[in-house]
Amino acid sequence: MQGVRFLSSPHFNQRPDEDDISLIVIHNISLPAGQFGLPYITELFLGCLDCSADESFADLQGLEVSAHCLIRRDGSVIQYVPFNKRAWHAGVSEYKGRQGCNDFSIGIELEGSDHVPFTNAQYASLEELVKTLIKHYPRLNKDEVTGHSDIAPGRKTDPGPHFDWQRFRALLNQ
Repeated sequence: MQGVRFLSSPHFNQRPDEDDISLIVIHNISLPAGQFGLPYITELFLGCLDCSADESFADLQGLEVSAHCLIRRDGSVIQYVPFNKRAWHAGVSEYKGRQGCNDFSIGIELEGSDHVPFTNAQYASLEELVKTLIKHYPRLNKDEVTGHSDIAPGRKTDPGPHFDWQRFRALLNQ
């Protein structure tokens, strides 16, 4: 995709099988919760978040987490981990009987929360990104896109009730 900014996260490693990229996981994130446009998400993914910057960051101390991409509210995309590498986004997870979704998935974070709708620009960028990934990875298809809440039920709620799956699926079918 044109215009994607790449910032290298240290929080990744090799996939067990680089050819087994067969799932896309959609997340949401905001730091602090419900606040947008701040540098903290990138700082978290790059391993340089000052956890004293906000009291809500206390639980993030020492956390090593990343995603392949973040889509900001304005639709801009930042990539942190090469797609053929294993980003640390899913945690304890299972999809269709397969454990450890980080091994075979691409994690896409949307800047947002469970409490607000996502922007038109985010849906447009997400559509373009997912369609591009499907073209480049033969095991991916439009039906192998799921939410973090679906692979870690009871533990995670994102992308949340304001993510419009029907709208997103319709975009993928265009």
